[in-house]
Amino acid sequence: MITTGALTESDRVAWENLFAGYNEFYGRPLTPHLADRDWREFSTGERMHALGARLDGELVGIVHFLTHASTTSADVCYLQDLFTAPEARGHGVGRALIDAVAGWARDQGCVRVYWHTQTSNTTARRLYDQVALDKGFMQYQIPLG
Repeated sequence: MITTGALTESDRVAWENLFAGYNEFYGRPLTPHLADRDWREFSTGERMHALGARLDGELVGIVHFLTHASTTSADVCYLQDLFTAPEARGHGVGRALIDAVAGWARDQGCVRVYWHTQTSNTTARRLYDQVALDKGFMQYQIPLG
């Protein structure tokens, strides 16, 4: 059975291992400085938020998200990071985490949840196509340093 909920101090090591796996997937390192900063932010729950998914009591998935203002609607929720341990994939962990974020965002008065993924991430996109609408937007970035 999958359960979702807030991360606790005792989840720190498991969370960091999962977050390192997420970053490895995208070809970037998880620096100790950023891991510490993120964990502090998640602990206060003011700017950034995190939830975990447990399968048989073990933390096997994480999701990070935040809310922001919108010029055309009430606040929206951005789901920034979603990762499931490889051995737990195919058991509904990702779907449970997305549902948990959507429920949280709804309770906060947000009008939508959105996220990005690489077009080549076909495994994740199979799930995303089932639970959300592809609105056809592309992302552009200007690196600032």
